[in-house]
Amino acid sequence: MTFADIKANTNNVYDRVAAQWDAGRNTDLQERPWIDRLLTGLPTPARVLDLGCGSARPIGQYISGLGHTLTGIDASPAMLALARTTVPSATFLEMDLTALTLGDTFDAVLSWDGTFHLSVAEQRALLPKLAALTAPNGNLLLTIGDSEGEVTGTVVGETVYHASLQPEEYIDTLTELGFASVTYTANDPATHGHHILLATCKSA
Repeated sequence: MTFADIKANTNNVYDRVAAQWDAGRNTDLQERPWIDRLLTGLPTPARVLDLGCGSARPIGQYISGLGHTLTGIDASPAMLALARTTVPSATFLEMDLTALTLGDTFDAVLSWDGTFHLSVAEQRALLPKLAALTAPNGNLLLTIGDSEGEVTGTVVGETVYHASLQPEEYIDTLTELGFASVTYTANDPATHGHHILLATCKSA
């Protein structure tokens, strides 16, 4: 299959294997230090947007458990059904990230292993939307790749699509879009080699 074929089928894969994916999801919350950094300095409750939230376990659970107001976005109805059971107090919306339309702003916006299912062009188009969704003094957290290009991965043994921009492009673009600071951490050992961007929006 071509990259285009794999990409077109990726959402279907997640919907089809949602229960198996959730059962096998690492729930030791290795992401916690980064989620804590994302939430540092924000009010409680903060308005938190999780893009590609999956089953909301464990990240959404953790955020909600801290008393924050969680909104989760995912393209998979099966994942969202699990999320609504996992965090019944949160709001979950079915939406593809290529058609992200929300009227609110959020104190924290994150996508952990979510936006990298979009193509290079789609990620370039998404970044201004992420900036518009992040409230003044709010924070943005993304996991990305270490270089521009397309690759494949597997989910419950099925092939899925991944892509990334160059880390420098994310940094430059987010800075131009009004983020006061953007930090990039490559190959974070605590999260099994994730490449992580953390950005803070300028004050109004």
